Amino acid sequence: MSRAELEIPTGVIDPLLSWSRTELRHLPWRETRDPWKVLVSEIMLQQTQVARVLDRWPRFLERFPTATDCANGAASDVIELWAGLGYNRRAVNLWRAAVQIRDEHQGQLPTTVEGLRALPGIGPYTARAVAAFAYEQDVGVVDTNVGRLLARWTGETLAPKPAQALADALVPSGQGWRWNQTLFDFAVAVCTKKQPACAACPLRTACAWAGVGDDPAAGSAGVSTGQSPFEGSDRQVRGRITDALRQGPMELADVERFARPDDTPASLRQIVTGLIDDGLAELQDSTLRLPS
Repeated sequence: MSRAELEIPTGVIDPLLSWSRTELRHLPWRETRDPWKVLVSEIMLQQTQVARVLDRWPRFLERFPTATDCANGAASDVIELWAGLGYNRRAVNLWRAAVQIRDEHQGQLPTTVEGLRALPGIGPYTARAVAAFAYEQDVGVVDTNVGRLLARWTGETLAPKPAQALADALVPSGQGWRWNQTLFDFAVAVCTKKQPACAACPLRTACAWAGVGDDPAAGSAGVSTGQSPFEGSDRQVRGRITDALRQGPMELADVERFARPDDTPASLRQIVTGLIDDGLAELQDSTLRLPS
């Protein structure tokens, strides 16, 4: 469905902005417009609980208050500081982005979505989040929660391009920061995934779905479909090896202690190769260590 065929649910705007005046959460990264600090928060918040990031975000910024400070450190420093946040590849991507910011942008983050997307590991969501939350630009930021709202409001299961076009069209002029933060919090507090509070929702008359019939958010753009189990997965083994490397180098043969019952030497080699390819480890002779 094209943007032209979608009816933009403008009736949600005023009630949502009214709701936000008293209901927005107070989160520390919402108190800053520093692009680097916003970027760090957005990378940390990807698939990580807010409560965990509340503790780790200030600690990270105390060590690396600017992109240049981060770039001047070793990748291993960032990986070590990332312990407990999971998805360690994000730490490497953040460090690589910091290096590019230092080397190509005089230590300042690009100010456009296109420029931000050119940084290593920065996808369309993160680029738009920094544009909205650091530079207060009027761009729509579509994550799994916002994707759910858009589908329900329109009553349509949306493809990515129409969803993004709709998100952009809904942003009230000059209110990109507040609007996107409001969508995040409304989706968490009211229009939840499993038990939306439709009866008490201030948008019920403007919502095409309103809790009746099949949920159009199922399979819609940006809406998470869930992950495969972590227990016993390659991700778990990768995480355990990375945690061990945070304590110091180890002999390659010692990787066998992280093996699962069905692992073979070939499958363990594949996991180690993946860590090296992702920049999370390096092999020197027979010793595995964090990257320098």
